[in-house]
Amino acid sequence: MEKIRVAFVYTPCSVLSQNHFFTVTYNFFMKALPRNPRINVTYINTGKSFDATKLKNKFDILLFFENGNTGDYCVPERVEGLEELGIPVIVKVGDIHALEKEKIQKIHEQYKISAYFGYQHEKSFYQQYPKNYKYKTILFGVESSLYESLTPYDNRIKNRILNSGAIGSTKLSSRIIYRLTKGSASPLLHYKLRTKCNKLPYIEHTPTLQHGFVGDKYPLLLQKYAAAIAATTTTYTTKYWEIPAAGCLTFMEVTEQNNGDSLGFIDNKTAIFIDEKNYVKKFEEYMSDIDNPKWKSIANAGKEYTLTHLNNDVAVNTLVDLMEETLKI
Repeated sequence: MEKIRVAFVYTPCSVLSQNHFFTVTYNFFMKALPRNPRINVTYINTGKSFDATKLKNKFDILLFFENGNTGDYCVPERVEGLEELGIPVIVKVGDIHALEKEKIQKIHEQYKISAYFGYQHEKSFYQQYPKNYKYKTILFGVESSLYESLTPYDNRIKNRILNSGAIGSTKLSSRIIYRLTKGSASPLLHYKLRTKCNKLPYIEHTPTLQHGFVGDKYPLLLQKYAAAIAATTTTYTTKYWEIPAAGCLTFMEVTEQNNGDSLGFIDNKTAIFIDEKNYVKKFEEYMSDIDNPKWKSIANAGKEYTLTHLNNDVAVNTLVDLMEETLKI
């Protein structure tokens, strides 16, 4: 079969830089994408506007970083000639809750979008987006080479559990501000359980940016600990596969609300499932018997599952499947 000719059209931005504080999207788009043997990718660096008619008869798929500049300006604000170009447009969905529904429809029509993808569960996507929009969940973010030579489980800190990333402030003033300005996006809702975990004496919290382990160095933080927490209450995030990929015993918040069960991990086999009712009990079972070999077994199984099924190359292959599906429509 002939390779699909893909034009990745983007505007230079921080998120697509190796120096950004997280590199999951950089590694996916700039490293993993061109490795796939089923596609030929051409990177087209543009300014704020771009005339797509230049691409006519040269490509089969037009790929954008996302459907709207919700975080960083990685997408040309104006693209002309898409209708004349006449090829499918596929985009990564940005922050699902960042755009109002009217804006979503406007951008959909502006960029002539054929299909969306993202790591978010389809239930989360269709809560905000019309049901007739084509969407595929693709769990990208783990660049396997970053996880190959980490500290073995037995040589890690065992009497502390790592809790990394943003949490909500429980101060009264912060609660008021969240309620007035954040609404359903409040950190106290999104990181509810993660915030609660910090009250426990054996939890080691590392904020998102107040350390040197940013970008590709995040696995170097994870390798210090035998156990770590992946907890986002409203929806799972990339930590759910980054942490087990590093060989950590992963205490994973899995609930009906956050759709964590869709990721394929198995409780007590590849991760330890926690929720607001049982998290203290689960932590204390580990802390009271930290040298029990079953913890290492679960951590190793979680690492193997993640690096086999949830790495960037698997993710790109799923994206290529979406490209093929879209071309057949």
